[in-house]
Amino acid sequence: MSEKYMQAAIDEAYRGIRKGEGGPFGAVIVKDGKIIGKCHNTVLKGNDPTKHAEMNAISAVSRKLKNYVLSGCTIYSTTEPCPMCFSAIHWARIDKLVFGTKIQDVRKLGFNELAISAKRMKTLGRSPLVVESGFMRGECIALLKEWKKLEGKTY
Repeated sequence: MSEKYMQAAIDEAYRGIRKGEGGPFGAVIVKDGKIIGKCHNTVLKGNDPTKHAEMNAISAVSRKLKNYVLSGCTIYSTTEPCPMCFSAIHWARIDKLVFGTKIQDVRKLGFNELAISAKRMKTLGRSPLVVESGFMRGECIALLKEWKKLEGKTY
């Protein structure tokens, strides 16, 4: 795991919240030691509840590689993926998921997250995905705190 990849996801999340496009979430996809895609949450920008950072990153990378199979990739996410995003990560056959904060952290801020952990989904679905949690948690918590301070947020 590399701090530079998670930092890129954090920076992308800050970019998204500064633009008012969605919540404080960023994702980066890495293959062969290179970032091949990075996106933030754009739920507000597109009025589309499926535009989570992970979904946006998977879509962008799949288009770029002209392939829906993203084996050999690692996805770095600032927060534990929701069930929709976890399923997309699994279906894309991404090898590894690395995330910072947990679902409980964002539920405390009022996000409408289902309380199903990535670890539980991995077990229930018998997914081969490698899951690493709590990576750069302090920096990801700081991102959530910064978002919480914003006035006029609607998501």
